[in-house]
Order: sequence, then structure tokens, then C-alpha cells
Amino acid sequence: MTTKPPRSRRKPSRFAAAALGAAVSLAAPAFASGAAPCGDWPVYREFVSKLVQADGRVVDFSVPVQQTTSEGQSYAMFFALVANDRATFDKLLQWTRANLSAGRFDAASVTLPAWQWGKKPDGSYGVLDPNSASDADLWIAYDLFEAGRLWREPAYTKLAYALATQIAQQEVADLNGLGPMLLPGKQGFQNGGVTRVNPSYLPLPLLRALAAQMPSGPWARLAENAFTLVKTTAPRGFAPDWAAYRVNVGGQFIVDPVKGDLGSYDAIRVYLWAGLAAPGDPLAKPWLASLGGMREQIAATGVPPEHVATTSGAVKGEAPLGFWGALLPYFNALGDARAAGLAQAHLASFWNSPAPAANGQAPQPNHQPAYYDQVLTLFGTGAAEGRYRFDEAGRLMPRWETTCQSATARAF
Repeated sequence: MTTKPPRSRRKPSRFAAAALGAAVSLAAPAFASGAAPCGDWPVYREFVSKLVQADGRVVDFSVPVQQTTSEGQSYAMFFALVANDRATFDKLLQWTRANLSAGRFDAASVTLPAWQWGKKPDGSYGVLDPNSASDADLWIAYDLFEAGRLWREPAYTKLAYALATQIAQQEVADLNGLGPMLLPGKQGFQNGGVTRVNPSYLPLPLLRALAAQMPSGPWARLAENAFTLVKTTAPRGFAPDWAAYRVNVGGQFIVDPVKGDLGSYDAIRVYLWAGLAAPGDPLAKPWLASLGGMREQIAATGVPPEHVATTSGAVKGEAPLGFWGALLPYFNALGDARAAGLAQAHLASFWNSPAPAANGQAPQPNHQPAYYDQVLTLFGTGAAEGRYRFDEAGRLMPRWETTCQSATARAF
């Protein structure tokens, strides 16, 4: 299997989808808690207008193959749910079904989505790697469960159960001495006595929600094992992109044999998910406490590193703006007002940052940030603005559910 490449800076039921509304002018977001209005979410509209095609495909233009990933589809579905934008949610779901699951993505028959779709060497477009990405599958299942609850649509819920069942059957392995662990995909991550894992694929709120929906499944034990994974593989408080579990007497987590102890573009999400967990969750505080290295590093230098050697703590480079978006909930959860203010100051100009200079020419203003920077910032600033939160059971609590005049979905 071809695993996900290192990041650069850079189904469904057949629901009817309404057309997108007219474009609106966008302003830089306000980050203070409670500052955002109930209705419009300017940076979400910007994301949709720039990266979501009319048919529901999320495009990452920062890579030559102009790829679409199951990750991008899953995140966009979550943002659409937070924005109460059911029309876009359905388009995203429909595209995922038709193109990543070959039309087999209904409650009666679920094929796990291919993780990568894009431009082939012959110029045509299609699936580039048919293997699945379990983090995206987990997010899509979560999105569907919450859409079914919030929008009172049983068809979403039925599909969520079917997808979660396939995740448990195809992407969860029972590791000797540990118990259930989420594999990064359905193929290619177990070789002999070594199983490769990705700490950023296991957001605590999602595991809590699936445990509540499917109590007989592996989800509650997965949450405990995910914490063990993060705590064990972050000896200096920095999360790695990848790790591994070696089956010996009792079994143990080790440095990943392929990627080593690097913590960078995957690992930044570990801090993000930790910051988004409900404070009342019994694992929330110890999870955050195991990741103190990033906070200490930024307190000392004023910038998040782009790369960290997690076993030694050695750092290299300055991370792109999207890292600040991911770290904002982490700082807020830690009660670090100084660091949160620093993140807000950087993010205030996020949507108007200049493009990098090329061929000796001056940077171009109003450069559109890359896909990954955008999604990290949407997660982070959306939470900081109070647009959504997770409760102790992992349920999504969007602002529109309680403060908008109507809790019924509206089309953008």
C-alpha cells in the first residue's frame, strides 16, 4: 500500500442537494470567544468557494496531482455541519460515495473510501491509491452520526452505523498486550511483529461519540489505548507523526521504523484534538499534560517548530501559519492566555498573507493559504469563536443549535 506522503505547506444516501447561494465578501475573522455572529461563518464560506467544487469535491491545489483525499472530504463535512450547511454536506457525501467508494456507500453496502483521488499520469482523473485512511473514515462516521442527530435524519444515522461497523472490522486490530488499536488503513501497516500507527488519527471526542452510539464496539477501549499511545510516544512532550507497536513479551510502543521520531505535519493535529476534548472528560487533562513540550518550546522561542525529533526534543524550522490554528484550542485548554494571544495575533492576518516570492519578483498579496493550513485554522478558530464544542460524550454542540432562531438546516 502507498501510505500518505509527508504533508507539504500546503455514500452515501442519495440526498438531494440544494445549489450554493451567491458569494459574499469576506473579512478577516475575529477570534475572541463569542465574537462571531450566529449565522455567517466568513472563513468557512471562503473555504467552500475556493476549495470545494460545485459537485462536492474538495481539491488540494498545493500538490501537482490536484488531489482529493478522504480526509479533506471528511473535514469539509464536519465544517458544513458546524455551519448548518446541509446542502454542501450532502454534495460532499454524494461525491465521496460516487468517486471514493465506487458508488458502494449506503447503509446496506459500504466500501471504505479510497484515501486519494486526483490527476493520473495520462491526464485522466480517478483513484490514485485505493487503500483507506482510517482517520477520514472515523470522521465521516462521526459526521454522519451527528448529522443524523442534529438534522433529525435517520438515513445519515443508518449509514454511520454501517460505516463504523466496517471500520471496526477492517481497520481495528487487536494487539497482543494492548488490545484494540486503529490501523492507519485497511492494508499495509502490519509486518511481522510490528504494527505502524498514527497518533493523530485518534481524536478523543470521536472515540467517545462512537462508544456512546455502539457500546459493544471497540471504541471505549480504543480511547484508553489512544491515550497510552500518545503518552508513551511523547517522552519529551512532543507527539510524533508516526509510531509503531512491537509484539514481544507484553508488547511495547517503539519509534516508527519508516518515518522515525519526526513530529511535524501529522502530529500537529494531536495537540489540536487534545485541545478540543471536553474538559470534563477523564482523559482530557492527562492527555494535555503528556503534550507539554510544545507549550514549553513556544514559551521559549515564540514560534512553533516545523519539525521535532520527539525522542531528543531537538527542533528545526518555523512552522506555517496553519500550525497556529491547530494550537489555539490547545493553548486555551491549558489556560495559557499569553500563547493563545500570540496565536491570535498570527492568525489575524491569515487570509491576507502574501504569497511566497517567485523568480525574484515581489510577493503577491492576498495569497490563498494551502488546503492543510485552511483546515487546521477552521478547526482552531471555529472552536475559539465558540462556533462549536464537544461534550463529554463526544457529541457536537454547534452554536446554531441553541442560539439561532431556528435549529433547522439552511442552505448556503
